[in-house]
Amino acid sequence: MSQSNSVGLIDLQIMWNRLIAVVEEQAQTLMRTAFSPIVRECGDLSAGVFDLQGRMLAQAVTGTPGHVNSMAESVKHFLRYFPIETMKPGDAYITNDPWMGTGHLNDFVITTPCFRNGKLVALFSCTSHLMDIGGIGFGPDATDVFMEGLYIPMLKLFDQGRTNETLMAMIRANTRQPVDTEGDVYSLAACNDVGARRLVEMMDEFGIESLNELGDHVIARSREAVLAEIAKLPKGTWHNSMTVDGYDEPVTLKAALTISDTGIHVDFTGTTGVSRRGINVPHAYTTAYTVFGLGCVVSTHIPNNAGSLEPLTVSAPEGCILNAPKPTAVASRHVIGQMLPDVTFGCLRQVVPERVPAEGTSCLWNINVRGRVKGGEGGNYGFGMAITSNGGTGARPDKDGLSATAYPSGVRGTPVEIAETQTPLLFWRKEFRPDSGGAGRTRGGLGQIMEIESGIDEPFDLLAAFDRIDHPARGRDGGDDGQAGVVAFKSGKTLKGKGFQLIPPGERLVILTPGGAGIGAPRDRDRAQVANDLADGLISVEAAEKVYDFKPPQAAE
Repeated sequence: MSQSNSVGLIDLQIMWNRLIAVVEEQAQTLMRTAFSPIVRECGDLSAGVFDLQGRMLAQAVTGTPGHVNSMAESVKHFLRYFPIETMKPGDAYITNDPWMGTGHLNDFVITTPCFRNGKLVALFSCTSHLMDIGGIGFGPDATDVFMEGLYIPMLKLFDQGRTNETLMAMIRANTRQPVDTEGDVYSLAACNDVGARRLVEMMDEFGIESLNELGDHVIARSREAVLAEIAKLPKGTWHNSMTVDGYDEPVTLKAALTISDTGIHVDFTGTTGVSRRGINVPHAYTTAYTVFGLGCVVSTHIPNNAGSLEPLTVSAPEGCILNAPKPTAVASRHVIGQMLPDVTFGCLRQVVPERVPAEGTSCLWNINVRGRVKGGEGGNYGFGMAITSNGGTGARPDKDGLSATAYPSGVRGTPVEIAETQTPLLFWRKEFRPDSGGAGRTRGGLGQIMEIESGIDEPFDLLAAFDRIDHPARGRDGGDDGQAGVVAFKSGKTLKGKGFQLIPPGERLVILTPGGAGIGAPRDRDRAQVANDLADGLISVEAAEKVYDFKPPQAAE
């Protein structure tokens, strides 16, 4: 196929699909080689290929919206610091700047130029969550970003194949887990290299010299497809607000969603101001989860790239918690940021209610733990882990919500076996939480119950960053609210939903994750579904009788 001739539409479509396959292999390489369990077991990462203008052409299916959609903008920042004419084969660039990366210091972003026959043809970028980068640790207690860990500006990680040993020494010296952290850096770089090799193979196979025509096709067709879906919606502005727990006082998120001929815009004017603690959200992360929520309803089947993202725009006043300026603390930005699809859905519910779920747990209920065990020179200093878990999602108009499922994040739950292998903790219990899903014609997804104890005669730290304890997911159209989350000792003491707390040996930490909300009156639920829920232990006999007005067969005899 000659580059001088226009490529046929069928070939362009095949190459587009191949691009998606290339970046999926890039992401799978990152998962297979990562040291951090939150990456290799749970998929807390993103991977994508970009053209020389910094436009994202394809993203891996594996990954999280917060990483992918914010990384989509970070490559443009890399290009400002490292113009394409200065790039050489073997170069790679790194940052964890929350305002130019993916929202907090624990995410490293690496961008690598891809060369074919000595000519720069594309950029590969990836990000993943590293468990410890020093500072106060992965929790919300810091009062500015400088307390939260090592801050890496835009730097060269590799210079024509030579490692920046000074930078690597700085990274190793500023983490409690130098082995894992160094390994994760090389894992990120390696996955970009795999993506670049596969892209060159694809270009050789199709005989193309650049991605210009393919990139323009991907961007234009995706933009057109999203605009065509938006054109089916009524035009106007709709409002919604939602209050969540915050750190030491509630946070109210307000949205105005405007649908026009040119796209959908969400404005967060009226939202609570910045917090003194680390739950603030940089604008890129706010944008990432807001447009993800829009895409879930408006453009579900359209691939994610710069073209499909372009008609979806977001604004938030500087100084509000959703557009927090440097140097505010942002380590736990996901606690607020992952609520934004629910806020957006509250607007869309007034437009297309048949497509929109009820509110769910939304924010991850990561059990961030840290402890002191023997280690040090040549190894890690103690242990640290984010044990990923979640509550229930909101009921859907025609289906129940999903139980113990991380939406909108999409990360998988950490297997107990992995957590017990990587830490000295013991899990005595991990099961669904009956009756936690909001009752309704369609029921909210269930949360879960966990009991965790130190397996050694040493305490461990809980770096709590939970929400939906004081403000559970709200039911819709007569459906019940989901049950609120709980953090406590088994002996009875209630713990704080946010902040560092010590869990002494011999005491069990009890985590009850929240449930999703229901849709419609519970008495309208199909009787067979109520019977199945009861038989499966998802609801109690009391709830069946009092909430669903259902008489179990044995009770009727």
